[in-house]
Amino acid sequence: MNKIFPNPLKKGDTIAFIAPAGPIKDRTAIERAKIFFETNGYKVIYSEHLFNQNKYFSDTDENRLSDLHWAFSNPKINAIICARGGYGCLRLIDKIDYELIKTNPKIFCGYSDITILSAMILKRAGLITYSGAMARGDFGKEQRCEFTINNFFKSVEQKEKLRYKGEKVYHNGCTDGIIFGGNLASVVSLCGIDFLPDEDFIFFAEDLNEPVYKIDRMFTQLINMPEFRTKVKGIVLGDFLDSGYPEQLDELFTEIGKELNIPVIGGFKISHDDNKITLPYGAKAQLNNTELRIYD
Repeated sequence: MNKIFPNPLKKGDTIAFIAPAGPIKDRTAIERAKIFFETNGYKVIYSEHLFNQNKYFSDTDENRLSDLHWAFSNPKINAIICARGGYGCLRLIDKIDYELIKTNPKIFCGYSDITILSAMILKRAGLITYSGAMARGDFGKEQRCEFTINNFFKSVEQKEKLRYKGEKVYHNGCTDGIIFGGNLASVVSLCGIDFLPDEDFIFFAEDLNEPVYKIDRMFTQLINMPEFRTKVKGIVLGDFLDSGYPEQLDELFTEIGKELNIPVIGGFKISHDDNKITLPYGAKAQLNNTELRIYD
């Protein structure tokens, strides 16, 4: 399937905030995000069910799906930024109209549970999305992280080539492939369905509040998949916050690099923390020792 790059973001564009996963409990943060974009020359509209709550979701599956379809089908909307992660995207993937997304390509950005949507949109619609900053936790902060904001615009405006530096070399080397991955637990939740890209990929991963043995188990589950093992050509690691025993984590990543005999580089700003880059999910990339270069 040919990949579709959305049009770059430009001043005057309209951005939709949607919540396809968890509920928004802090409306003030969303309002701050809206003001931030409007102050910087963009229009912002809310999806119909953005501030609703149904158990641990922002709304019912039907209403969250409706908001997603509305945002892609509405010709006045140029970009979609998810409000937050949480849980809920997995319940939508078999109901999404991927043809609608394919014929209405636009910027779509989020991380954490939103990884699931990015993976399936890439697989079934061929649209390159963005793994990065979200409305509530990034743009809606009282003290926004300048690094995160700058990296978001640098990526979605598509005005220059993207280069990122890692810090830890677990297994050295150079490789090419499309950028694929995201939140590790979210990716693993897709096991059992057809979700891997059709071409070779550089797998990027991060997670939060997962002990080392669970990170080991999740990587092992992926590596035990013959298709994953064949197609993964490199691994780019972000933060694994609050995992405990960092030395064990380092040992695990070194073992993975040796076992697969591919470059494994850590220390990239891919994170649930304040500092994060925004990656074009599905774009062609090259990993050259500690540098990740996007060249699509």
